[in-house]
Order: sequence, then C-alpha cells, then structure tokens
Amino acid sequence: MLKGLAITPPVVGRISIGKICEKNGKRLPEKDDQFTLTTQVQNRDGWMLHPADQALRKATTGKLRSIPVRVLFNDPDLNLRADYSLFDRNTGRPICVGNGETCRRVGKDGNGIESLSCPSPDGCAFGQQGGCKPYARLNVIIGEEDELGSFILRTTSWNSIRALSARLHYFRAVSGNLLACLPLELKIRGKSTAQSYRSPIYYVDLGVRSGSTLEDALRQAQELGARRRAAGFDQAALDVAARAGFANGAFEDSPDEQAAVAEEFYPNATPDREDATDGASTDTSAPAPTTLRDKLERKAVLLGGAAA
Repeated sequence: MLKGLAITPPVVGRISIGKICEKNGKRLPEKDDQFTLTTQVQNRDGWMLHPADQALRKATTGKLRSIPVRVLFNDPDLNLRADYSLFDRNTGRPICVGNGETCRRVGKDGNGIESLSCPSPDGCAFGQQGGCKPYARLNVIIGEEDELGSFILRTTSWNSIRALSARLHYFRAVSGNLLACLPLELKIRGKSTAQSYRSPIYYVDLGVRSGSTLEDALRQAQELGARRRAAGFDQAALDVAARAGFANGAFEDSPDEQAAVAEEFYPNATPDREDATDGASTDTSAPAPTTLRDKLERKAVLLGGAAA
C-alpha cells in the first residue's frame, strides 16, 4: 500500500440533486428536486448519465426521488465521512481538513502536513478567509452487479449531513450492527427556512425502502447477514480494511477529483448556507446580501433554480 495515498471505496458513479449551468457567462448552481445518477466522465454538456439512472426512472412514475441502496460498511463513519474542509481554488486540492477538535493542514509553502487544533469554521480565522465549510461524502451500493463498487454523493448541505449521519447511526444501533445488510433507500426531502426566504430547499435523507417497515428490513438484514457468514463473507474485516485505507493518506480527495471539488465549492453564486444543494453547492465565503435589492435579486435566483 502506497504511504500517503488514501485508499477509498471504488466508485462507479455519482449521485447529485443539482447541477452547474452556464447563465450569462457564469457557472451557476441549478437546484433540482430529484436525483440524477451520472458516470465519472464529463463532456461539453456536463457529467454523462449512468445507465442506472435510466433503469431507475423506468421503474418509477414521475421524478426520481428515491433510490434503493445498501451501504458498504457497518461503521456509519466509514460510509459517510464528514469534515470541515478548505480547498485550494486553483488546484482543487485540500488545504485544511478538520473535525472541530483537530485538523490536518498543508504547511507554509506546501511543506509537509501540520496537525493543529480545529475550532470549526465560525471560530477559525484561517478558515473564514478561505471558505472552509462542512463537506461530506457518502458511498452507497446501487443494484447487484458490483457489491463492492459504489456511487458517491458529495454534499456541503448541513441538512443532508445531519440527516444522513443520524440515520446511519440509528440504523446500526437498532439492527445490532447489521447496517451493511439493511435494505435502505435514499430519499429527497424538502423544507423551507428563513434563510431560504421560505422557498423550498431539498436535501437527502435515508430510510427503509418504500412499502417496507423497519421490522421487515431488520428481518431481511438478519437473513442476509446469516447467508454472508455462511458463505465466508467477513464484514468486520472489510470495515478494518476500509478504516486502514482512509487513514493511509492525509486527505481523502485526490488531485484527479478537482472537477467534482470545484463544482461543489466554487461556482459563481452565493445562496445561503442552508440552501446548499448536493452535487451542485455554492461558495459561502462571499458576504451575504445587505440591501433589500440584493435580497430580492438573490431570491429571484433561488426561485428560478427551484423551478428548473
């Protein structure tokens, strides 16, 4: 294993609930109220759709607002990695990553990695200057073709991070550490807040699959867990291997993920923090609007994106 290189779950596709569009020469986030599954390949029109996207849409009527999934690991923090993150705007490489207590930061002139205290973005002068904010990555399995290949959802949405983290920890607790065996479903939920000017915002949540109860899901998890153990599947060893792989590098994001990081952190728009969309978020380092005209203009952008 190469030292200094984070070994992350194999990714076969991306999940988003938004996209970046060109408007008047600017790259602006366009919100959506449904999921989109893409490959990891971009063309002039953006990320190319994954075949699973069309397959899931055929199985539903209307918009794609739920996706049947499983997770790879029993440890919730391996499935969803959330940090306070600051990236270089030019290279897309991480500069500082922390958890609210400690952080790893690139040293001056790019020399080495320093371990420092992390007061969170609101209390960190270094983070406030560069646009540090919560950033999470969720890996899930979609379909049965590749049981170790995953789709990744990247998000800077506080709502999504809170909901997903809580659900993963709760499901592990009630299942008796059978989280990876539970038949789950990613869902789009909406809410309105004062920060969104009462217009709807959308975030990602996790639950048992539609048409099923928690008791049904628990029984299925127990049955799958028994079959896996009988076949020699060692879930505990998989979790250990994943934990060692993440710990092998100072930062999870690699240079070849620059496009995804830039799209998440630095598009040319500044909606409110609570309104960040998954896979098409916004740069919150710019100042908030202070005049009524600014607020009305921002609201018009938000409403225009929500209707798209």
